[in-house]
Amino acid sequence: MKAYRRFTVTSAELFLALLVSLGVAVAQSSNKYACMEVNPAQLCTAANTCGSASTPCTVDVKRTSDSASVTPSIPNAKGNSLFCVKIGTKVTWNSTEKDNGFVVDLGPASPFDPSGAIIGGSDRSVSVVAKRKGCFKYSAGACRSGAAYGMCDTANAQLIVTDDK
Repeated sequence: MKAYRRFTVTSAELFLALLVSLGVAVAQSSNKYACMEVNPAQLCTAANTCGSASTPCTVDVKRTSDSASVTPSIPNAKGNSLFCVKIGTKVTWNSTEKDNGFVVDLGPASPFDPSGAIIGGSDRSVSVVAKRKGCFKYSAGACRSGAAYGMCDTANAQLIVTDDK
């Protein structure tokens, strides 16, 4: 005689599992895959928008223990997380780390003026102005000056430039 175990799932358990999986998908899409969204600008909120046309945005680029980190001047901002700026916003890239250099590369379609790679360091801030809306993937590299091999690293993140409306 065989004994069978019956496994049942209640509707509440099914709903909870669906809710958790949906939450994970939304969390991933709002950060890692933001530029793949149909309308990435809808991900911009007051909590992740840096500066405005009248208030500059400062972005700190530094070398961490295991990577590079880009953190905008937004309360509770996490390194390498998605952030937004509005067209016309002056964005100042700098490094608060001593003896640190960085390169931020948005590729040939940079939304900033002047365009091109943003190269600076702890002794040289670089200011650019957001001129073109869209979602942009970028890489940021940071190195500690005079350090041994392995003291440079990169990180990839995304930035959304929205119109002023």
